[in-house]
Amino acid sequence: MNATALLAVAVVAAGLNTPLQALAADAGRQAEVAARGAEVMPFTVDGAIHIFTKSDHGGSQRVVVRDPSDKVQIPLIRAHLRKIQADFGRGDFSAPARIHGADMPGLSQLRAAKPGRISIAYRDVDGGGELIYRSGNPKLVSALHAWFDAQISDHGVDAMDGHAAHHSGTVHPGSESH
Repeated sequence: MNATALLAVAVVAAGLNTPLQALAADAGRQAEVAARGAEVMPFTVDGAIHIFTKSDHGGSQRVVVRDPSDKVQIPLIRAHLRKIQADFGRGDFSAPARIHGADMPGLSQLRAAKPGRISIAYRDVDGGGELIYRSGNPKLVSALHAWFDAQISDHGVDAMDGHAAHHSGTVHPGSESH
């Protein structure tokens, strides 16, 4: 093997090492988050998908069952999201802190916001429910977006970016546009 080929193999090998380590770390974190999530969320976490869609004024958090025939999980998802709506409306962000950790991106800014600075509406959707977050404060919108990104990362295959799902043609129960 010539020196150029050897250098190319070394560069590729070095480049692969970091992503594999990062993937292993992400998988470990995702397993921890899934275990803590099972303690906080009443529905089967791997039986649902969390879809986070950013908007200019906040965004939405949709949780739907993977199997539309799973009629047991749907009311559990809806009850959980209604509880989150009530808790967050009072400034209580303890549930995501228990699942993701107190240092979760965006969480400290959301906790520090005065009640009413972020409006949170709930609605039923096919196969689950959805929370719609809105704020006129750009810093709080940025905090919501950071919080969404952290959840997508932490939940792994159980979460997705709603824009990516829409543009890739991925279809999930209840993922119609709103």
